[in-house]
Amino acid sequence: MTGGPLIVLVGPMGVGKSTVGALLAERLGVPFRDTDQDVECGTGRSVREIITADGERRFRELEHLAVARAVAETGSVLALGGGAVLHAGTRALLAGLPVAFLDVRVGEAMKRVGEGTGRPLLAENPQRLWQELHEERRDLYAVVARVVVPTDGRTPEDVARAVIDALELKKA
Repeated sequence: MTGGPLIVLVGPMGVGKSTVGALLAERLGVPFRDTDQDVECGTGRSVREIITADGERRFRELEHLAVARAVAETGSVLALGGGAVLHAGTRALLAGLPVAFLDVRVGEAMKRVGEGTGRPLLAENPQRLWQELHEERRDLYAVVARVVVPTDGRTPEDVARAVIDALELKKA
């Protein structure tokens, strides 16, 4: 494949996509992009504000456009929001790209996301809602991924190393 990101990270909320993505970008000497941040910069509003005011469907459309712009760029590490794979167009954009599905169990995810503060889709009963979202999305993550990297009990550095090894990338 020519062009496109070096690595695309997908997975549920709290798995560490942004943290691991930044580490990967640093290790590989390339830029890092987070599509949630791209949407926020492009709209001047937080993800929470967009979902609250305009609904999740509108956010997913904005997210899809952010993913389309990001995958058109060459040589970056890209982290997608947890629900980006829900959009069929986004899944199509990921076909053939070096996608790593970072997976985590519910207990570990709850330690990382806490009470769901700042995460509008986890507003009430975060553990139950996280588990439902993960069950709904898990197969979609697996469909777009070239590799699956479990993150439970691992440091972000360990996960970054595992992604590089699994995708057979060389460190800068």
